[in-house]
Amino acid sequence: MDFDVIFFPMTLEHIRNFSIIAHIDHGKSTLADRMLEITGTIEKRKMQAQVLDNMELERERGITIKMTPVRMKYKPITNHQPLITENQKFFDDKLLVINDELLNSTYTLNLIDTPGHIDFSYEVSRALKAVEGSILLVDATQGVQAQTLTTLQMARDAGIVILPVISKIDSPLARTAEVKTEISKLLSCPESDVLEVSGKTGDGVPELLNAIIKRVPPPREDFAGSNSFRGLIFDFQYSNHTGVIVYVRVFEGEVTKGDNLLFVAANEKFSPIEVGIFTPEQKPIDKISAGEIGYIITGIKRPGIASVGDTITLAKKPLSALSGYMTPKPVVWASLYPENQSIGGGKTGGDDWNLLRQALERLRLSDSSFAFEEESSGILGRGFRCGFLGMLHLEIITERLKREFGLKLIITTPSIRYEVFEKRGKKTTVFSPALFPEFGMVEKVFEPWVSLKIITPPDYLGSITRLLYDHEAVTGATGDFGEHRTSVEAEMPLRELMRGFFDELKSVSSGFASLSYSIMEENREADVVRLDILVADEIVPAFTKIVSRRKVEEEAKKSVEKLHEILPRQLFTVKIQGQAMGRIISSKALTALKKDVAGYLYGGDRSRKMKLWKKQKEGKKRLKDRGSVEIPQDVFVKMMKE
Repeated sequence: MDFDVIFFPMTLEHIRNFSIIAHIDHGKSTLADRMLEITGTIEKRKMQAQVLDNMELERERGITIKMTPVRMKYKPITNHQPLITENQKFFDDKLLVINDELLNSTYTLNLIDTPGHIDFSYEVSRALKAVEGSILLVDATQGVQAQTLTTLQMARDAGIVILPVISKIDSPLARTAEVKTEISKLLSCPESDVLEVSGKTGDGVPELLNAIIKRVPPPREDFAGSNSFRGLIFDFQYSNHTGVIVYVRVFEGEVTKGDNLLFVAANEKFSPIEVGIFTPEQKPIDKISAGEIGYIITGIKRPGIASVGDTITLAKKPLSALSGYMTPKPVVWASLYPENQSIGGGKTGGDDWNLLRQALERLRLSDSSFAFEEESSGILGRGFRCGFLGMLHLEIITERLKREFGLKLIITTPSIRYEVFEKRGKKTTVFSPALFPEFGMVEKVFEPWVSLKIITPPDYLGSITRLLYDHEAVTGATGDFGEHRTSVEAEMPLRELMRGFFDELKSVSSGFASLSYSIMEENREADVVRLDILVADEIVPAFTKIVSRRKVEEEAKKSVEKLHEILPRQLFTVKIQGQAMGRIISSKALTALKKDVAGYLYGGDRSRKMKLWKKQKEGKKRLKDRGSVEIPQDVFVKMMKE
């Protein structure tokens, strides 16, 4: 069979762009560390764990939250040269030829490290569009996980070359041979194609770098017939001093500091302050050219100009836009309010609200996957309704607001989007539980569902089946997945998935089960009601939630008990109640603080003590009738984590 042979210009021939995709905690960041060390990108004395994870939260939790690009220089080790394999030697139906001369050359390797948690899949999808190949990393101790299947499908949809790699082969718990069989069946490739590495010891990493050079095709320039420039924005960040910094993959031409550029979608012109590459720190260079990954400092400080997926081109010779990214759809909603604000809109309240707005706008410049808009509450004041890609995403954003901007926040109970048909014929979309119509006004409610895939050892199948039933799931096909592993497919209300399903699944499976999910296109009818929590006969909107009708009593009791445990005692007895379907269904009294007002009296007539006790009793009665309860911010946080 004859093949057309592609010979690339030397500038492109020696470039490889790739990413690493994996399930969370499969050794992705550790492997990236060894690559940086072996290629000499970072000196050994400056090395630290998770070197590409530069956020404090990433290091604390041991997870990657933001994608991070880095450029490495590498010369192949010629005595460790894996062959081009049959299943990976084609790219666009043409044979990629690498001769001995090229093997002795120095290569530019552009790596984009990506998150592993399913909440950050949008970050992964953006990275895959900027590269020609990806390492599919699988933990030798855990094997293929549910999220592995999701990221693999994303890579296949992007049409890039996939390099299967097993990590943690040095672990005494490694099941290398078994996992290699799993991967080969999953990819329909020979087991010899699956590489073995240890990010901890560095074993196999030089061979992997060689394989990247041999198997991942070099970039190709999109020739549009004109001497112009075109690059895709796959991420950006904001600097107080220099404004928006866009991360670009250059597909055509080159860009320098003095060029006059244009955002195609925003139709905004600008001149770069600086262009450069990631080492992983930002390093200025004279130009970045076709096939390369780098950054452009725009100098623009106005929000809303730069956007992920936009195309940058020369203003004097503009080219058409590249295919961008789909806009992410938030699946979890919560309202954020500044803790210290005056409801009447006083100076302090206004300043706190403005600070929160500015903080959200700043975060939006580094995380384009969450949305927010203004809202107000009669009790909580002015705030913002925010949409997130999942519960972890919500937790990360709110934690960043507190740490990076010093904000004290009130966070309402997370919810999802409901389509509500009222009896008077009105249809509304409800994002906040506090805005859900009162009982008796609702005719029908529709909610989003998710399609689940769970991979687990068969010993836990019974417990997982009961858990699925408890969360109103409809169980589908069940089948074997490799040795001693079972896959379970199910459909579940998104509301139930967000009700602690991740944690419960890990609990009932002793941590061995993994989960991936996708939002289904059509909503389904829901049998849900609004549950309000009252403190001192006053509804607290932040505690309002939408729950299944069959579980409303259980949820009300649980919320009342939880609040009773964590709410500080007051000077008067406080009633804590759960209200749903027009009635109180759970109630508990928080006893008043006791103070011995007559304790300082010794001896004498008892009538003096009686007068003080009577005065105290009357004061508590007045407090009970008129007093209000100030709920501390940490109570809201603890209730959100229930």
